Amino acid sequence: MKLTWLGHACFLVEHGGYTILLDPYTGVEGYPPLKGRKLRVHKILCSHGHFDHNAADQAEVVPFDEPCPFTIRTVETFHDDQGGALRGSNTIHILSAGGFTIAHLGDLGHQLSPEQAEAVGPLDAVLIPVGGFYTIDAAGAKAVCEALDPVCIIPMHYRHAPYGLPNVGGVEDFLALWPEYRKMEIPTVELGAYAYGVIVPKFCEET
Repeated sequence: MKLTWLGHACFLVEHGGYTILLDPYTGVEGYPPLKGRKLRVHKILCSHGHFDHNAADQAEVVPFDEPCPFTIRTVETFHDDQGGALRGSNTIHILSAGGFTIAHLGDLGHQLSPEQAEAVGPLDAVLIPVGGFYTIDAAGAKAVCEALDPVCIIPMHYRHAPYGLPNVGGVEDFLALWPEYRKMEIPTVELGAYAYGVIVPKFCEET
């Protein structure tokens, strides 16, 4: 399974020729429009209805001639720590294929309950927001990672000027909480023997 960070909270997930686009954005400061990349995917999944996570019109959905190789589950959560009163609901998507399982946490705004963490289940990778303000912050993200205990942790939804929402923090506070991490020179993480610990892909400027 391959994961490619397209910026903000948007990822391409690929396995067996099948491609899923997660949380496509529009109007996020600094990032180029996704539509200009002429993305052709087989499925689009969005964690919630905000413009920076639900821009499904930015990609073309095309048919796939074989059965989808992914099993997709969801866990319902909230976009804030007040039961959704501020920003509504948030859906965690859990994708499994080829012996690997990942979870995209969307705009998670609170700590997971034991029941929610159990429902997510064992993970090879978690895609987790770390920038705060609209989501959990660096310390909150670390606590969620400790509860889920994934093999690989990929931070998202942070500002790295000139890219990202102006109110969210950078990734540095999150990285400072870990004894080690790896910054990549490429945007794609291929799950397997070398995908472990905290990994920071490079923003993919082209597709």
